[in-house]
Amino acid sequence: MADSARAARLAKRVQVLMAQSLRTVIKDERIDNVTVTDARVTNDLQHATVYYTVFGEGEIKAEIAEMLAKRTGALRKELGRNLTIRLTPTLAFVADEIPESASLLNELLAKAKEKDAEVASLREGKTHAGDADPYKKDDEEEEA
Repeated sequence: MADSARAARLAKRVQVLMAQSLRTVIKDERIDNVTVTDARVTNDLQHATVYYTVFGEGEIKAEIAEMLAKRTGALRKELGRNLTIRLTPTLAFVADEIPESASLLNELLAKAKEKDAEVASLREGKTHAGDADPYKKDDEEEEA
């Protein structure tokens, strides 16, 4: 059983090799829109998951996913040529959803900032309904 440090080093190597191999193995101009964002390798070094993003809309993303699924064997063969380990890990390609999640979070943060500014503008010039500090103090309790 390999240790997780070795798996992490291999994952970095797989990420670099897949980014290079996509352009050499798949000879299609649409592959230029693909960016390999991450790779994960299991601790036993048998399986590798490659995360990628596609610059474009839904139809292009579906075509790229299909293209990667068809060419997985050729990409694994190219990976095996460049790795110096006994067994070449199997490959799985997963579309990375982090950019979409990040843009959604940015939109939500912008809306929250607008709401905060709206509340702050409503609060200006207003005073408290009662005392500024509505809690009893020890001094007040002794006087009563």
